Amino acid sequence: MTDNTAAAAMPTESPLRTLLTGAQMLFVAFGALVLVPLLTGLDPNVALFTAGIGTLIFHGVTRVSVPVFLASSFAFIAPIQGSVANYGIPATLGGLMVAGLVYVTISQFVRLKGTAWLHRLLPPVVVGPVIMVIGLALAPVAVDMATGETSDNIGYGAAIFLSMASLLVTLVLAVFGRGLIRLVPIMGGILAGYGLALVMGVVDFTPVHGSAWLSLPSFTAPSFHWAAILFMIPVAIAPAVEHIGDMIAIGSVTRRNYLEKPGLHRTLLGDGLATTAAALFGGPPNTTYSEVTGAVTLTRAFNPKIMVVAACIAIVLAFVGKLGALLQTIPGPVMGGIMTLLFGSIAVVGMNTLVRAGKPLTAPRNLVVVSLVLVFGIGGMQFGNGQFTLQGVSLAALVGIVLNWVLPRAEEE
Repeated sequence: MTDNTAAAAMPTESPLRTLLTGAQMLFVAFGALVLVPLLTGLDPNVALFTAGIGTLIFHGVTRVSVPVFLASSFAFIAPIQGSVANYGIPATLGGLMVAGLVYVTISQFVRLKGTAWLHRLLPPVVVGPVIMVIGLALAPVAVDMATGETSDNIGYGAAIFLSMASLLVTLVLAVFGRGLIRLVPIMGGILAGYGLALVMGVVDFTPVHGSAWLSLPSFTAPSFHWAAILFMIPVAIAPAVEHIGDMIAIGSVTRRNYLEKPGLHRTLLGDGLATTAAALFGGPPNTTYSEVTGAVTLTRAFNPKIMVVAACIAIVLAFVGKLGALLQTIPGPVMGGIMTLLFGSIAVVGMNTLVRAGKPLTAPRNLVVVSLVLVFGIGGMQFGNGQFTLQGVSLAALVGIVLNWVLPRAEEE
C-alpha cells in the first residue's frame, strides 16, 4: 500500500473522537510511563510532562508522520537506579542528556552512511547479552522491594503477599487478557496491589494531604560528571538498536515504510532530542511505546495527530499536584512484584535477540563475547576508580564492542 492509499484509508476524525482516542492512548501508556520514575526516584509528574514534550519534539522532527507515543524507557530503569545510588540524581540526568545526544549522533551517521555500519558495530552477539545485563544487573533490587526490605512499615509476610498478588494479576492480564485489557497489565497489577494495600492499611496518604491540586512539577536541573556520563552512554546502545525494530513494527501495522519516509535518521533524531529534553527537565529517557503500537493495531487509529493530542493531555496532567503525590503512595512491595517480571522480561528480549541471530553460541568467538559481557556486567567487575570508573552496563557494552572488533570472525560470517 502506498502512502497515498494508506492516507485515503484513514477515516476522517472528528475533534471529539480525536480527543477521546488520544486520551485512550495515554491511558494505555500511563502505567508504564509512571512506573519508571516511581522505581528510580524521579518525579512522576515530571515524567508525564517530559513524555508529552518528548512526543511533541518527535512529531516536530518527523513532521507528524508516525503514529507513536514516546514515554519513559524501561531499558534505563536499572542503570538509573545504579547511577542515582552512586552519583545522585542531577549527575544521572547529565549522563542521560549525553545518552540522548548519542542517539542524535547515531542518527547523523545513519543519514550519511546508512545502517550497515551500525549492524557491524553492534551485532546480536553484542546487543543480546548487553540487553540481558540491563535486565538482570539490578534484579536483587526488585527482590528487596518485593520482600519488604526497602519498606519501613511493611513486614516480610505482608510484603510477599502484596508483591505476589500484584505479580499474579499482571501475569493473568498479560497472558489471558483480551482487547484493551491486554494492553494494560502493569496498570492492572498496580491497581490490584494498591487495592489490597488499602484494605491492609499500609498506604500512607500524608503526601497527598500535603500537596496542592495544581502545582509545578518538581523539575530538576542536570549536572555533568564524567563518571555518570561514562556509566550512562553505553546504555543508549541497546535502545537505539531496538528503535529500528519499533519503527518496523509500527510500519507493519500501518503498511508504511517509516525507515524511508520520514527516514530512520529523522526518527532516531526525534527520539534522541526527546530523551535529551526529558533529562533537561528531570525526567526519564523517552522511547517509543510498544503498548501504544498494540493499541494502534487494535483500534486502527493510524492518525499521528492522535498522539499529539495524547502528548498535550499528558502535559496538562503533569500540573495536577495530587496526582503525582497519589502515585508516590504506592507501596514498595507492589512495585517490587511488577519489577521481578519487568527485569526478567528485559533479559528475555536479550535472549531472543541471540536466538533470532541463529549463530552457535558455543562457537569459541561467540562464547567469549557473550560470557564476558554477562559476567562483567552482572558480576560487578569494575575498572578504574574515582571519576573514570567503568562498571555494570557501560563496562559490559564496551567489552562486547571491543571483543567483537578484535576477535577474528568465523568463516561462515
